[in-house]
Amino acid sequence: MKYNRFFSYCLPSISSSTGHLTFGKGGGSANGVKFTKLTTLSKRASSFYGLGLTGISVNRRQLPVASSVFSSAGTIIDSGTVITRLPATAYRALRDAFREGMKNYKMTMSISLLDTCYNFSGYKTVSYPGIAFRFGDGVTVDLDPAGILYVVSSLQACLAFAGHKDDTGLGIIGNVQQKRLEVVYDVAGKEVGFAPASCP
Repeated sequence: MKYNRFFSYCLPSISSSTGHLTFGKGGGSANGVKFTKLTTLSKRASSFYGLGLTGISVNRRQLPVASSVFSSAGTIIDSGTVITRLPATAYRALRDAFREGMKNYKMTMSISLLDTCYNFSGYKTVSYPGIAFRFGDGVTVDLDPAGILYVVSSLQACLAFAGHKDDTGLGIIGNVQQKRLEVVYDVAGKEVGFAPASCP
């Protein structure tokens, strides 16, 4: 194949900015790419790229969730899905830790599947907890701040994650969490890499 099954992209933080899609290793991928191995998925998800997600941290503190919670159903990365979906146990732990870090802000009503939403009226700046994914081969990927909150309006935003009803649902790393990351697919080498802030 011409591009040796190697490609990368960066999704911009807002629709008015420009991202990119690059084919081939000579396309100028970002420096400092951290690679994690692709994983084998069940037949129901065999057309997707599987990743060995084993943990999540909030403000550098690992959530008390067993790696088996993530591995039992598996996790895919999908730029066609907006909001990241997590097993119920993992999502509850993430939500609770995030809410604790946001206790100085006023929560507002849920919006669709997003149940952790805030009203930021009266604030010129907003500070919120950082979130990182940990993968089985020791790779940790810090989400860009643009990949943590889903902005509903100029005054309202929600935690851009949702939980399945139980722990059997397939985990999905959606496109909000990929914002401003260079995501590099080396399909022939059976790995996916991440590097920070390669587009606006």
